[in-house]
Amino acid sequence: MPYDTNDELPLAVKSHLPAHAQDIFRETFNSAWRSYARSQPLEREENAFRVAWAAVKRRYQKDGDVWVEK
Repeated sequence: MPYDTNDELPLAVKSHLPAHAQDIFRETFNSAWRSYARSQPLEREENAFRVAWAAVKRRYQKDGDVWVEK
């Protein structure tokens, strides 16, 4: 399901990513969700999560347990 705000993101995303990375995740997830509209529901969500994490990883990397901008 699409997310209107960062507060609606799953805890695993909210509690680990900085605010800007959450914005990237949310916006990319929502775009991918729309793009995969013809997919099966579970596949649609999995693909949207995969695309959103890939977008975050283009701008951020983990430094220990913390996500930092590249």
